[in-house]
Amino acid sequence: MPPSPGKFITLEGGEGTGKSTQARLLQAALRQRGLEVALTREPGGAPGAELIRKLLVEGDAARWDAMSEALLLFAARRVHLRETIIPALNRGEWVVCDRFTDSTFAYQGDAGGLGRGAIERLSAIALGKDSPVPDVTLVLDIPVELGLARANSRGGAENRFESLGTEFHQRLRDSFLQIAKSEPVRCALIDATPPPETVAADIIAVLASRLGI
Repeated sequence: MPPSPGKFITLEGGEGTGKSTQARLLQAALRQRGLEVALTREPGGAPGAELIRKLLVEGDAARWDAMSEALLLFAARRVHLRETIIPALNRGEWVVCDRFTDSTFAYQGDAGGLGRGAIERLSAIALGKDSPVPDVTLVLDIPVELGLARANSRGGAENRFESLGTEFHQRLRDSFLQIAKSEPVRCALIDATPPPETVAADIIAVLASRLGI
């Protein structure tokens, strides 16, 4: 798609890395700088996509295999892009998104066993040229055991992926680390183990350096 006047920032990482908290803190920090900011998430971010989110993040771990998950995710992403992300970018807003396509590569492609090629083909079919590339992707990293402990302490019904086991989550962490390493211009690796305010300051420092906020 052609360049837009807005900026697109995504937060990625495994379970319990604090993405949702950091996305909210980042939205507040950017608004303090006078920017118009849209905060959104995946799966979800638009009414139809939020319905699909419930199917994906709740229920028994075995209810979907990796391909079924990927198909649902790309259906949700297509709606999310068309109804939320692209309109906001075209209005000149900064979009802060809790997860995007990197999560599909990591969860279903690498940890789930589909492979990157299958995810790339699905993306081409579902999104075509409509999908913007994030200006900056913040990859939040934390040891698997600590992340799962944090995630499990939250409670609630959205625990399907947390129940997939330590080996799955180690593959997931390895995948996100590889994504950050392979695309250093777009991605910044953030240590998510310190307190939230420390992580938030590190994120602002990265964006100050890369986007001049």
